[in-house]
Amino acid sequence: MTQKIAKQFSPELRERAVRMVRDREREGGTQWESIGAIAAKFGCSRETLRRWVREGERDAGERPGLTTDERERIRVLEREVRELRQANESLRKASAYFAQAELDRPLKR
Repeated sequence: MTQKIAKQFSPELRERAVRMVRDREREGGTQWESIGAIAAKFGCSRETLRRWVREGERDAGERPGLTTDERERIRVLEREVRELRQANESLRKASAYFAQAELDRPLKR
């Protein structure tokens, strides 16, 4: 079984492709026709270019949804929450361990 390796496209290429789709839309024609023509020129799939166009529309405020910056901020915060929960769990276990050790220690008189 072979895995399909995703191509990496530079942000500049993505922006240029999206700009070309939008320019072609303004000249006439549907967005899907524009996407099909431009995707072939850039060597990416129609679906990939469609996602880039949708992302650009969200970032420009033309479409509802989270912008790229908001999604990145959420991803960073979720990672931070995950790390803090792990740290809290470690501290909780250490606290329980030392509390038990304190209970097991003989009393000094």
